[in-house]
Amino acid sequence: MAYTNIDKSTEYFNTNLWTGNGTSQSFTGIGFQPDWVWTKGRSHPEEHCLTDVVRGTTKELRTNRTDGEFTSANNITSFDSDGFSVGSGGIVNENGRTFVGWSWKGANGTASNTNGSITSTVSASTTSGVSIVGYTGNGSDGATVGHGLGATPACIIIKNRDDSASSFWCVYHQGSFVSQSDPGVLYLNTDVARSADTNVFGLSTVTINSNVFSLGNYNGSNGSSDNMIAYCFAEKKGFSKFGSYTGNGSSDGVFVYTGFKPAWVMIKKSSGTNEWGMWDNTRSTFNDADDILYANLSNAEATNNANGLDFVSNGFKIRASGDLFNASGGSYIYMCFAENPFVTSTGIAGTAR
Repeated sequence: MAYTNIDKSTEYFNTNLWTGNGTSQSFTGIGFQPDWVWTKGRSHPEEHCLTDVVRGTTKELRTNRTDGEFTSANNITSFDSDGFSVGSGGIVNENGRTFVGWSWKGANGTASNTNGSITSTVSASTTSGVSIVGYTGNGSDGATVGHGLGATPACIIIKNRDDSASSFWCVYHQGSFVSQSDPGVLYLNTDVARSADTNVFGLSTVTINSNVFSLGNYNGSNGSSDNMIAYCFAEKKGFSKFGSYTGNGSSDGVFVYTGFKPAWVMIKKSSGTNEWGMWDNTRSTFNDADDILYANLSNAEATNNANGLDFVSNGFKIRASGDLFNASGGSYIYMCFAENPFVTSTGIAGTAR
């Protein structure tokens, strides 16, 4: 049985939907004060917008672009005790358009971390395994950064905040990593396959442990004197899972066991070219879940039965043979957060949809 320390996942992760009014809005009922909010327009093509407590609400990044940080006082305006507020910015509140927001809880504050050779500022929840890490790069291979999780990250996403031109979003994922010489790096802003680049997380040694993660000399992860942000995730039983699977090319697709009923899933084909597909239980309220957004694209939401998932009590089931998530023999990695655990800490079983 899969037990958990988090019986109510919505105390650490939640999704909300809204329709823009062109002025300002406050959203409650999230269940916590967010430390990281990721928004995306649904009804029209729109940029992604990521804001967090380490950088501040006026500072935004776009996963579909390689640009540096944007500054705006009109998009995410505050992290509130039970949600967040938006201003008049079109990227989050264009009148009549529909939007989604994904919120994660960190520490509801920040702290200095000196575990690595580079001092970092973190908002880390050791309970949920989510940490938002800010640091200044030094351009040196072998540098290390403390993440504050007290557990080894299964996934790390890094972005150079200051590079205004061409710094990719760097992704370490334990399901893609092979060896020091083939770290299986992925790039969130592109559809390309996993890469053997060794300059992202360490040329000679990749160190990822319960205290720190290492860096190479790539500008996107360790630009000298550049401000960086990293989102780090450690697996927590019953709440989060960062794994891999092999596609079978069948409409009776792969079942992926997570130990909980998913609330949010992102999948990337690591062995080939394809998008970063994103599904959740709030945009798609019954199976199959086929309302799709893409982390690397500004496209509007697509509803496509050829790319549908079933969210079940202990994982997700692929219901199509599309290359996006189920090519025969294709290798895929996923990130997944829970709606509720398969079995709670008191032994109560979860249910399917």
